[in-house]
Amino acid sequence: MTRSTSNATPTLSLTDLPGPDVPIRRLSHPWRWISGGAVILLLAVIGRAFAVGQIQWTVVGQFLTAGVIITGFSWTLLISACALALGVVLGFAFGIMRLSENPILRFAAWIYVWIFRGTPVLLQLLIWFNIALVFPRLYIPGLVDERMVDVVTPFVAAVLGLGVNEGSYLTEVVRGGISSVDRGQKEAAHTLGMTPGQTMRRIMLPQTLRLILPVLGNSAIGMLKFSSLAATIAMGEMLNAAQRIYFINGAVIELLFVCAAWYLAGTTVLSIGQYYLERHFGRDAAASNRSWFKGRARRLAAVREA
Repeated sequence: MTRSTSNATPTLSLTDLPGPDVPIRRLSHPWRWISGGAVILLLAVIGRAFAVGQIQWTVVGQFLTAGVIITGFSWTLLISACALALGVVLGFAFGIMRLSENPILRFAAWIYVWIFRGTPVLLQLLIWFNIALVFPRLYIPGLVDERMVDVVTPFVAAVLGLGVNEGSYLTEVVRGGISSVDRGQKEAAHTLGMTPGQTMRRIMLPQTLRLILPVLGNSAIGMLKFSSLAATIAMGEMLNAAQRIYFINGAVIELLFVCAAWYLAGTTVLSIGQYYLERHFGRDAAASNRSWFKGRARRLAAVREA
């Protein structure tokens, strides 16, 4: 005995569809208007506070292009560039050491990260600035024999403090970037007869650089701002120059706004550069992937034809 079931599916005809004259009712979003109004009100309150506050905007415009501020900002850029370069070198060096098969190298890299990532950067700046109390002289037989206080100037102390601290963070970033590269590429390079050093330089590190490029961009922006800490060790960068000025004329908030404007200009330029670098490396990666897939397809087609 068979039992048949029939499922009746409803069908729609053209007469069941709404006509063109049916009014369209859009969804109302009252909270969008409420939140937008609250934001506008808050911005208006903040803008009024700055407009009626005891701020001499003419003084801000006067010192915005002052020679001492421009010189201080030049020192800020130089400190940031040197410290970031040192941090990148240390980050890649200790990042590779973290993945080394040598347990002593791994332990040394771990100690470096543990110490410099676990202490405040301001504390490290002060220690580097007073390092002559621990090592009175810098002595390298046949090369250098100088007093440490003459070698570690405020500029050198700022570069060392910021760069070594940044390197401890980039060490973990580089380690994660290298670990994220497909292990099969490393094995394929070894199969082709490449040494571990060649594999790292030609296969692993280029891909790691592309992966960690956004982090490096953020590090450059952060380094530009962290360079203001060098004012605590009497380094004549922009914030220190502004402090020396407002200690004399009393225009504290005005000079701080001048520094804020220059820092915003610098971070904006770096952000734009980071955007174009990421787009450039992303395009190159996409092109290389397409060429790899095309080559793979051609090889498969040739194998099938044979």
